[in-house]
Amino acid sequence: MKARAVLFILIMTISPLLSACKGNEGGPKQHEALLFGATYMTRNNPYFDVLNQGIEEVVVANGDILLTRDPLQDQEKQNEQIIELIHEGISMLFLNPVDWEAVSPALDACKKAGVAVINVDTAVKDRDSVISIIETDNYQAGQICALDMMKRKKSANIVILDNPIQMSITYRSRGFTDAIAGNDNYRVVYRHAAAGEIEVASKVMEEILRKNIDFDVILGGNDPTALGALAALQQARREEGILIYGIDGSPDFKAILDMGYVTGTSAQSPKSIGRVAAETAYRYLAGEPVDKYISLPSTLITKDNLDSYEIDGWQ
Repeated sequence: MKARAVLFILIMTISPLLSACKGNEGGPKQHEALLFGATYMTRNNPYFDVLNQGIEEVVVANGDILLTRDPLQDQEKQNEQIIELIHEGISMLFLNPVDWEAVSPALDACKKAGVAVINVDTAVKDRDSVISIIETDNYQAGQICALDMMKRKKSANIVILDNPIQMSITYRSRGFTDAIAGNDNYRVVYRHAAAGEIEVASKVMEEILRKNIDFDVILGGNDPTALGALAALQQARREEGILIYGIDGSPDFKAILDMGYVTGTSAQSPKSIGRVAAETAYRYLAGEPVDKYISLPSTLITKDNLDSYEIDGWQ
């Protein structure tokens, strides 16, 4: 009698579980993970690591997979990597181009394969080839650097270290020069591409110093550029009295800003760009309308307001 009672209890315990399993046989299939691709002009800049993190957090939260590539500032290599990602079966590509124009063959390949493209941080030339562009208001980022400079100096000789093949930096430079346009007290005395990297910018600045060009303001197209210029100035013991502006709001730049060696940076939020890009991708895949262009504001960080920002992190 006792054995039968135990058997009855076991049956009553297991039966609901068996019924549940049986009921699930005809239920919806488990979500099959989608593959997303991402490629950035370089991973030598921690900015893109943070941007990628913003995308990846959304993708992983949806049970999907992000494949990331680094072309090391080589557009031909980036085009090849995009073709490889298409062959691996990606449903969507997050693209930060090395060269806004020379990326076109890869965009054509995506279109042919039915892979939609979300363009992040710096725009491609053929905007019709992408679903949406998500970036900081780069024009404003350069503009607010110029406005701060004009508050500090009644006149200035300015060096701009830009990168014409990256439209984000081009728009930053344009915002800066438009802000000083028509005022003869502010003159751009030298302009040179610096690839957006510390090492290249440092070498460019060394060349400027050898030419004995008279300047007292530097606009770096991004924070690494500005820091590369600073390194060369310090090596030559020429940093005294030079205003140095970057654009990004990176932890490295804010730490140097805290020490008083640089002047200001127009802060971006790479994580927000990544998150908005991923959310836009999912809305598109769900058949919802998405904005063709999304611009996020920039904020100037200087020594005066640095306490309001976390030095060792991105906003």
